[in-house]
Amino acid sequence: MRTQVAIIGSGPSGLLLGELLTGAGIDNIIFDRVSKDYILGRVRAGVLEESTVALLDQANSSSRMHAEGLPHDGFSLAFDGRDHRIDLYGLTGGKRVMVYGQTELTRDLMDGRERSGAVTVYEAGNVQPHDFGGAAPYVTYEKNGRTHRIDCDFIAGCDGFHGASRKAVPDNAIRIFEKVYPFGWLGILAEVAPVSHELIYANHPRGFALCSMRSMTRSRYYIQCALDEKIEDWSDQRFWDELRRRLPAHHAEALITAPSFEKSIAPLRSFVAEPMRFGRMFLVGDAAHIVPPTGAKGLNLAASDVHYLFSGLREYYHDRSETGLDVYSERALARVWKAVRFSWWMTTMMHRFPDTGDFDQKIQEAELDYLTHSQAASTALAENYVGLPF
Repeated sequence: MRTQVAIIGSGPSGLLLGELLTGAGIDNIIFDRVSKDYILGRVRAGVLEESTVALLDQANSSSRMHAEGLPHDGFSLAFDGRDHRIDLYGLTGGKRVMVYGQTELTRDLMDGRERSGAVTVYEAGNVQPHDFGGAAPYVTYEKNGRTHRIDCDFIAGCDGFHGASRKAVPDNAIRIFEKVYPFGWLGILAEVAPVSHELIYANHPRGFALCSMRSMTRSRYYIQCALDEKIEDWSDQRFWDELRRRLPAHHAEALITAPSFEKSIAPLRSFVAEPMRFGRMFLVGDAAHIVPPTGAKGLNLAASDVHYLFSGLREYYHDRSETGLDVYSERALARVWKAVRFSWWMTTMMHRFPDTGDFDQKIQEAELDYLTHSQAASTALAENYVGLPF
């Protein structure tokens, strides 16, 4: 069997790339080692830049998002017991973000793919890219006791941090940059109205907290925690009590609680692999980079990778030019590193580090004070938060 583009991974980046390619008349097949239901059961980020929304529009997978998503014109930085609103819309000349759960976005892309009739192979075991350094790459996988081979022109590795694509690259051909943070995020989902109509990022002596939402009836809350914390040690009541301690009093009093239906601890890291192209295989999204969730950049960076790769593939098939593919890695990484910087900066500004001394703490306080009282500084934050241009 043969296709033009073999896509490994059916998360948002693989599905979005597949929909854009199908719309452009470029044949593609998606492979994933897990089931559709497993993918839809994963809880992930939900703050979308306008450029990500535009790509979903282009892929004809955005109608439900526009009907049910929550456009946000700003968010709050909370410290010293007070709110300091960052006016995204006013500071950026009319730009905003869209709050829409990644699970719902993934479902929309899956539905669009099924309508288009494009092929997705779920529960494909041992998916492996081969010969991507030459002119005839192919992908193998196991299904129903048989090994299958798909020949292709190009391979898109959209299979995440632990996927097979990056692992297939020889060690001497790739360089890894990584920073692991000394804390994690304990997060819960609950069927309650959010405490605020916009996100709240809180800096508190007990640690960071984030109040987010998936809808006006489903809330997503996080608190900074030690890496050795255990989920079973955190009852819902303990979580709610700790969250209240880290919020300004008026938010703590307004917080509505209920039993959680999802609870997890996620470590934080910054990770970048360079380059993002290896012959006829391209790394996309979490296969190439991870950022702390503080800046809401992970899903949006994956979307920008898709933009650059789709543009290059469309140029290759429609115009017989390889220019876009040749500069894919350079273009993608330029935007990646700006987002990595922003996410690192937000993380260091909003969290309490275990080795922070009195001097570092005063610097953090001065940074927050300057940021919220300088229009220039607030504008820099806002333009990064809504997303830099492609």
